[in-house]
Amino acid sequence: MNAVAKEAAVVHLVDDDDSLRKALSRVLNAAGHEVRTYASAADFLLEREGAPRGCLVLDVRMPGGPSGLELQRALARQGASMPVIFLTGHGDIPMSVQAIKDGAHDFLTKPVERAALLASVASAMASAEAEEGRHLRKREVTRRIGKLTPSERKVFVQVVRGQANKQIAADLGCSERTVKAHRAQVMAKMEASSLADLVHQADLMG
Repeated sequence: MNAVAKEAAVVHLVDDDDSLRKALSRVLNAAGHEVRTYASAADFLLEREGAPRGCLVLDVRMPGGPSGLELQRALARQGASMPVIFLTGHGDIPMSVQAIKDGAHDFLTKPVERAALLASVASAMASAEAEEGRHLRKREVTRRIGKLTPSERKVFVQVVRGQANKQIAADLGCSERTVKAHRAQVMAKMEASSLADLVHQADLMG
């Protein structure tokens, strides 16, 4: 795959408690993380368009605006894949369990322990990195598929389904020689080193 330059991942910290935001920011900064803070879910949503990749550390309850759960659901509707770590009070455990079911990465009970916060953020960042890599690979595969002719795409689909050249030729109403020629072009244009590589690329597209 082509190498693509990536910006540094950021911890996006959303909490209406100013003192807690500052305290958690210091802990995360000391561990080497870049942190951006937001006083409300609304503030984060306003800046999300240009926000760097990373993870979201989010208070479940934020009076006077969208709650953490509402922000999580809004991001899900927008197709955002940023891992979410919820900060929760003891009384919010059932709510946090629901957040996990809705796709949250983790939830931490206040007062947040330093070790637990750093471990959760490290895990979320690894998840974000893996998702970013998958997204970049998928975009590259999409670009490669775009180079295939209609006939080559048909052969591509049949090949990754495990069909032999003879069967593909019968299905498409052409000669095996034509199928072999298309197959060679598919391998070249998809930059596939093997059939397994070609199948893996197809799997990325779902």
